[in-house]
Amino acid sequence: MKSQKFIGHLVRRLSWDSLDEKYLEELVRIARAEDICGAGLKTPPKDMRDITTDTLTPNAKGSAVLAARKDMTLCGLNLIEIILGVYSKFDGEGKCDVKLLARDCGRVKKGEALAEISGPARTMIRAERVMLNFLQHLSGVATLAAKYVEALGDSPAKILDTRKTTPCFRTLEKYAVACGGAYTHRTGLFDRVMLKDNHLASSDAVSGEHLAAAVKKAKEMNPDYAVEVEVDSISQIPFVLEAQADVIMFDNFTLDELKEGVKIVAGNAWTEASGGITLETIAQVGRTGVDFISSGALVHQSTWIDIGMDWL
Repeated sequence: MKSQKFIGHLVRRLSWDSLDEKYLEELVRIARAEDICGAGLKTPPKDMRDITTDTLTPNAKGSAVLAARKDMTLCGLNLIEIILGVYSKFDGEGKCDVKLLARDCGRVKKGEALAEISGPARTMIRAERVMLNFLQHLSGVATLAAKYVEALGDSPAKILDTRKTTPCFRTLEKYAVACGGAYTHRTGLFDRVMLKDNHLASSDAVSGEHLAAAVKKAKEMNPDYAVEVEVDSISQIPFVLEAQADVIMFDNFTLDELKEGVKIVAGNAWTEASGGITLETIAQVGRTGVDFISSGALVHQSTWIDIGMDWL
């Protein structure tokens, strides 16, 4: 039967508490430098400052509310204080106060207030676009993930994200997927053995005993990690089972092939469907009996969702 040894790793979600706040602050500093100092340009700008906001009265105070412009599943609200904190350190006009009126993972309607902000007006205005960029992107991911979860219906299969994420934003995007109700696949190359087609092809281990030997070697070298193997044909499954892979990924299988693959595995490994999963097909895939359904679309097909900052 399928091993329960790695179940805590195979079925998990990234929480906000698992994210490194220092790393997030560095992302914000980079975003600020891009916006104000021209970071990324070979020739830096003449004035490394917000030349528009500098025309406003120093030390003036203000208040604003962040509001949903569309129905959405929220993600990223805890970043508001981090972002304003970074900007406040550079501006030197004092701290901004943040009052959250909603929570990450929550579903809100168009027009609902998400947070109230008060403090130095110039700091709030300088931080506005970067703050909204983070929130709109992450809430877009969470909203699409929630749609996939809803479309799956009552299937016990778990929807997983992938490593198809924006460079440097992986943990945030995987957290956003979790806010939408889906689950985490690998966070990186460090936390699961995953023998994909190119790994196997490069070792001439795509079939038969060579395939079984490659899986056995991976398990022997990494006893503390789950070993997952990608198969693209029914004929590969018996050899992967013989080697006792923990997870077998059926890559771009038809629905009939998925049903046959699940039948052959017969509960002796965890099963995962991947490739071409859409909102229209995910319910059918779930009914084939696979344990997991992975899709990069949760992130790379998501659309930013509109959030505004309205001055009070």
